[in-house]
Amino acid sequence: MSDRLAVLPQYLMPKQLLTELAGKFANARLGGLTTAVIRRFVARYGVDMQEAANPDIASYASFNEFFTRPLRVGARPLADAAFICPVDGAISQFGTIECDSIFQAKGHSYTTTALVGGDAALAAQFDNGSFATLYLSPKDYHRIHMPCAGRLRRMIHVPGELFSVNPTTARGVPGLFARNERVVCVFDGESGPFVLTLVGATIVGSMATVWHGIVNPPRPGTVREWRYDNQEIQLQKGEEMGRFLLGSTVVMLFPQEGLDFNPAWQPAKPLRMGEAMGNKSA
Repeated sequence: MSDRLAVLPQYLMPKQLLTELAGKFANARLGGLTTAVIRRFVARYGVDMQEAANPDIASYASFNEFFTRPLRVGARPLADAAFICPVDGAISQFGTIECDSIFQAKGHSYTTTALVGGDAALAAQFDNGSFATLYLSPKDYHRIHMPCAGRLRRMIHVPGELFSVNPTTARGVPGLFARNERVVCVFDGESGPFVLTLVGATIVGSMATVWHGIVNPPRPGTVREWRYDNQEIQLQKGEEMGRFLLGSTVVMLFPQEGLDFNPAWQPAKPLRMGEAMGNKSA
């Protein structure tokens, strides 16, 4: 079956309704039912609870409390590199932004302008720069950390679709990461501006940042933006910056000559937060 045919049902299903219902269930405190669902999830996806700060499944009052669980101290040491991996997950794609075009999968690409919600001036700062798209599977740790130190400048919530973001969908839905709902976080770092984009998906109830809390819902259907030039919000490399309440994908943008990727990186490679992503360009 072709990838486009495989994703056809996603065009037909009521993705937003399913996502809203899933979000309500994930936040519900249902006692023994919640514990049973978490136990089944852990068994099905092979979640390693020994990495969690609290490994007791029965102690989580809601599914989202379990899903966004913190890790025990020392579970993710930070590599001695200028840029580190911000999440647990796998590499979807990475490489050079061709002028303003980001490679998604064979036969598919999208523009930086579309990704950041239509701001051509912001997107132009990353022409011929670097990108990395990292996919978080259900079993992964779902907090997002800083790949390098940065000062927050802007946050943009871009409304959109809620397609799945798994590898099959990335191959079958054109412009997937610039079509789905997303939260674009813009920082200034030592090597220039950089962007972390949190991409929503089917069943992803919401996304949150440490400085704002839950960004969505609400979902008003229009682009929303917050500017932080008058606030000193500085996050250090490896510090938590946000989380998915049910998982998804992170797309990062870096300026030209800002980053040389780790030569060990390759598509589909599994990653852990804190591993070396690369160093400053020579």
